[in-house]
Amino acid sequence: MAIRVILADDHQLVRAGLRALLHSFADVEVLAECSDGHQALAQVTQLKPDILMLDISMPGMNGLEVARRIPAISPSTRILVLSMHVGPEYVAQAMRAGIAGYLIKDAAVDELRNALDTLAMGRTYLSPVISETMLHGFLRTGKSPAEAGAELDKLTARQREILQLIAEGHGTRDIATRLGLSVKTVESHRSQIMDRLDIHDVPSLVRFAVRTGLVSND
Repeated sequence: MAIRVILADDHQLVRAGLRALLHSFADVEVLAECSDGHQALAQVTQLKPDILMLDISMPGMNGLEVARRIPAISPSTRILVLSMHVGPEYVAQAMRAGIAGYLIKDAAVDELRNALDTLAMGRTYLSPVISETMLHGFLRTGKSPAEAGAELDKLTARQREILQLIAEGHGTRDIATRLGLSVKTVESHRSQIMDRLDIHDVPSLVRFAVRTGLVSND
């Protein structure tokens, strides 16, 4: 029985390479590919794949926010994160979001094959370098991945989405237009975000978003 996969990455060449690689696996079917988080949610809602291969750093709605929302729309879909990021803040947030696997983008082809098979069997897969990162993080801080980055849990899904857009440099009116909200509603959410995080200026919000893995520091 084929493993049904959707690809979500904002880089067209990356998606093309992954699609070609997956097509070389006889028992893997690529159902669709997406370039942002909103498209990924729509495709998963429609197609209900076995596995969503998901990049973390996508504009508008990042992969971690997508991961948080998948169980509500397709409980059987398992999420395999593909990322260049190996920092503990990204890995911890991904694990808190409920991902089933975390694979770094420069992994060998055999490792991708292994990750897909592992997720298809209902188990969790972490690249060896990720397991090592999390172990070192625990030894250094005494916090498990489940305990790390809990600040984002103080925010609603909509507030996390708005915070990402703020950190990406979008203004209030632009955010309102993108999300179909009024300017007043966006301003209210921003005020609530600052209150809940006890952060009261935009540069500090941006630093928080980077530190917790909500946006990349590239």
